Amino acid sequence: MNRTLDIAPLRSFVAVADAGGFQRAADALHLSQGAVSQHVRRLETAIGRPLVERRGRGSRFTADGEKLLSLARGILTLHDEALRGFDHEARGTVVIGSTEHAAAQLLPHLAATLDGAAPRYGVKFRIDRGTKLRESFATGTIDLALLIGPTDDPRATPVGDLALTWYSAPGWTPPRRGEPLPVVAFDNPCALRDRALVTLSHHSIPVSIAAEANQLAGVHAAVSAGAGVALLATLGQTPEGLAPRDDLPRPKPLPLALWARQGVAPTVAGRVSQVLRRLLTTPVLTPVPIGVPSLAKGA
Repeated sequence: MNRTLDIAPLRSFVAVADAGGFQRAADALHLSQGAVSQHVRRLETAIGRPLVERRGRGSRFTADGEKLLSLARGILTLHDEALRGFDHEARGTVVIGSTEHAAAQLLPHLAATLDGAAPRYGVKFRIDRGTKLRESFATGTIDLALLIGPTDDPRATPVGDLALTWYSAPGWTPPRRGEPLPVVAFDNPCALRDRALVTLSHHSIPVSIAAEANQLAGVHAAVSAGAGVALLATLGQTPEGLAPRDDLPRPKPLPLALWARQGVAPTVAGRVSQVLRRLLTTPVLTPVPIGVPSLAKGA
């Protein structure tokens, strides 16, 4: 019997692991669930051993499945790099997901850098809440994701820390001693909201949530209207209509990591990591004179 590990079944097999199930893998690859299942069965026939076993309503990889998964990732990487090496005119699109917190400062410089470092790739940004970005990354609809929080996941590369600053409206007067500090916060779940409340609690400062918003524009509007203070990541650039405050406890920065989907060119992911590290260490405080990149904004 001619035993062959074909690329399409291997890609489906890896997608099952990365997306977290057969249906999600099917959605990410734009296939039917039956097609993905058939691909896995073809691999099991070629290997001669079961790769996935049912566990209640779900499933998990067998020991042989885990072994093949590791090998499959390497095979796909070599396969995709080989094709790219013979197709100098090909132009793909790299979709980069980011939260709003530092998008205005980070993303234009990323677009400019990638345009020079990887001219065969177009860049599209997805701006959304962190939870939505994680879902999109899991289903394969974004290639790179800038996500806040520590991680030991092999797909994530730490790129630095986001410095945080308290802001209020110019001339805003803080409450009298002992009265709750009015805070403008993002809706839960939000790492900035958590860091703000933990910081104030650690210094025994009473808090009241004066306003909540789902997007950065809403937070800015509430703060500029004098509703209270907000903790923001701005890379040293004061938003228009706001004023930084140095009379509140200094918060610890938030770690930022770059997540790279399997199959993304290592040179592209590496270049993005380098640029992010440089920007987070020495923020560029002037705008980049480039065209507006393709951008999709989430809720």
